[in-house]
Amino acid sequence: MAPSVQQLPEETPVFSTERVVPIVVKAPEESPKVKRQIDLEGGKTDAKYPQYLPTWNHGQKYPPLEPFNYIEHGKNADPTFKDLLPEGSKIEKLTPSIGSEVTGVQLSKLSPAGRDQLALLIAQRKVVAFRDQDFADIPAKDALEFGSHFGRHHIHPTSGSPEGYPELHIVHRYGPTGSEIDSFFDNRTSAVSWHSDVSYEAQPPGVTFLYIFDTPEVGGDTLFANQVEAYNRLSEPLKERLHGLKAVHSGFEQAQFSRDRGGVVRREPVKNEHPIVRTHPATGEKALYVNAGFTRSIVGLKKEESEALLAFLFNHIGRGVDYQARVRWAPKTVVAWDNRVTVHSATTDWRTGERRHLARITPQADAPYETPYVKIEEPVKT
Repeated sequence: MAPSVQQLPEETPVFSTERVVPIVVKAPEESPKVKRQIDLEGGKTDAKYPQYLPTWNHGQKYPPLEPFNYIEHGKNADPTFKDLLPEGSKIEKLTPSIGSEVTGVQLSKLSPAGRDQLALLIAQRKVVAFRDQDFADIPAKDALEFGSHFGRHHIHPTSGSPEGYPELHIVHRYGPTGSEIDSFFDNRTSAVSWHSDVSYEAQPPGVTFLYIFDTPEVGGDTLFANQVEAYNRLSEPLKERLHGLKAVHSGFEQAQFSRDRGGVVRREPVKNEHPIVRTHPATGEKALYVNAGFTRSIVGLKKEESEALLAFLFNHIGRGVDYQARVRWAPKTVVAWDNRVTVHSATTDWRTGERRHLARITPQADAPYETPYVKIEEPVKT
């Protein structure tokens, strides 16, 4: 989603999942600068949900994130999905290895058991699009209450958010030809930017939700790649070598990108080391955990070695069209995915000036970990 990656202007103590209260810093005689999208549009807007237009409040400052006790709700969920997919609902696969589309289910009405099964389904299918949802029309606090079942809400350090709800990460692009989109393509040939949301955090997101307010009639789809299948396609010697390696994921570039454009930085940036191969706690599947958006180097390798190996992995993930899915947005759609086993990219392919406006709920999950390498034995030929 565009604001998640620094290249695009615009995922142990026990702590509560209650909302974090910001530290608001004010100069003695002046209020902090607040930039509002609606003001940029002249005080009036044709946005269908103006209350969700982004604001950037320079007075919001948050302390460093602390560790918290994460519960994996998909681990012991009923694999029959009886509380999630009742009679009359319909689920169809988008591709064999990644992506499903569901109708006949209202996410906001799910029981706790249904939410647990939702976590398992998303872990298995990696990304699931739910149609005919009410998230855009229910109060923001209710949507956030739903999301809190899956972990502590992450507050993005640099993106816009609706006033009063910093936990909602707003994805927003709007403007005619000659605007920000055109300037973006002055020095790039493509907007594709594969990433896993805020992977630089010590406990990055797991199950994540994105829901739509406005979308172009055609365009603005989101691409997803299956990091489990990307790992499975590697040779056994390379899989074995990747185990035990860690990579540095950094949020410093994203913060600097925002500062350079007069944007907000609500929390000082961090970098963390994560295993290149991580294990999903519910499925036990191993997945590559590197992404071009935030992964900077491999610990213990020399610069040229690190750059060469990461370049191979990024290229391998990005060109794997046979383990990717493309989700097309439509009104009342909620797309849910697992940031631990996928990467994604928005597509900036519409030039009509139509608004693309979405909100993301980003619960944090477990600290990435790996389990030992196990060689997959080739079947004996007879």
